[in-house]
Order: sequence, then structure tokens, then C-alpha cells
Amino acid sequence: MNVAILLYRDVDLLDSGGPYEVFLTASRLMARDESENSFQVRTVTLDGQPVPSYGGMGLIPHTSLQEAMSSDVLIVPGTIDIELAIANEELVQAISLFANQPGNEKLVASVCTGAFLLAQAGLVNDSDWTTHFEDIDLMADRFDLKPGQKDTRWVDNGNVVTAAGLSSGIDMALHLVERFYGLDLAERTAKQIEYNWIRA
Repeated sequence: MNVAILLYRDVDLLDSGGPYEVFLTASRLMARDESENSFQVRTVTLDGQPVPSYGGMGLIPHTSLQEAMSSDVLIVPGTIDIELAIANEELVQAISLFANQPGNEKLVASVCTGAFLLAQAGLVNDSDWTTHFEDIDLMADRFDLKPGQKDTRWVDNGNVVTAAGLSSGIDMALHLVERFYGLDLAERTAKQIEYNWIRA
């Protein structure tokens, strides 16, 4: 199961680092079990070059998104400057291209305001969704969507999964571990990272 985590200028650290740690830890536990399965998690940027996160910490990706188009899952973290992100046409088009590759079932998941990028790419329409509680009404109004789900950590709509704010990305990533490889591995992963997983 190949997972790509999309990095871009001013991306939130916890939005991207939380899911990264979950998939990395799950894969380590699978290797410990001598399982034939694993998660291969990579960070990607549009051009494969480093980007500054929100607050200035530099992030060095493994590769470019173009090189990771064969991944099964794309995680789209959020950012404080929503307007700057959704105005980035190349970023939005790359997300849409990943999701709509012909002949392949791809899963795209957002964390926090990453949901705005999914909506801008046309991936959030009449389905249920969520984002950071402060931005739910803004997103519904901007994209003429039905009201987002409040007081929930994530919403799974099959090929599109949205998580609420920041640390909710950890919960959502654990949910994906459960979805792909079972509850036992997800619970062991949460225990390994000493995280109180809110599963509901």
C-alpha cells in the first residue's frame, strides 16, 4: 500500500507529520510481524524540491508527485493560508489528476483545511465531509456544499476521506490502517505511538 503525503509551501506540520508517523509505525509493526504487507509512505512536492512549512521549518520530500502518481493513497494536509493554497492552480490540478487517473481506484484524503483543496479540485460535491471546526461554514458557503459534519474526527466516503483539524489527521490515518489491514494493527499502532485513538 503506497501512501504519498503532499507537501507544499506553508503546509501545517501536524497535518502532514501525524499521518506520516502513523503509516511509518504501522509498517514497522508489520515488518516485526514478518507480514508480506506494508505501507510504503513517501512525502512529495509538486517538483520534488524542499518547501517551508507554516512557521518556517524546512521539509525535504522523497520525490515529486509526478513520480508518485502510482501511489494508492494521497494525503493532502491543510494550511493556515487557505486562499493562497486554492489559488495555486498547479497544486489543485495535480490533486485532481491523481484522483482521476483512468483505470485506477485512488484514495485521496485531506487533513484540516486540505479539504478546501479537495473541494477546489472537484472531489467534494454532494458527499459528507468535514474540516477544521472554524472553517466548516466557510467551506460550505464557498463551494456551495451541504453542511459539513461537525464534532467528528473524519468522514469516509470511499475514495475521498476528510479529517477535521490538525491532530484529527492521526485519527483518520489510524482509520485507514484499520480499513486496509484491520483493527488489531490500527490499535497496536495507536498504542505504539502512545496516542489515545478516538475511533468514533
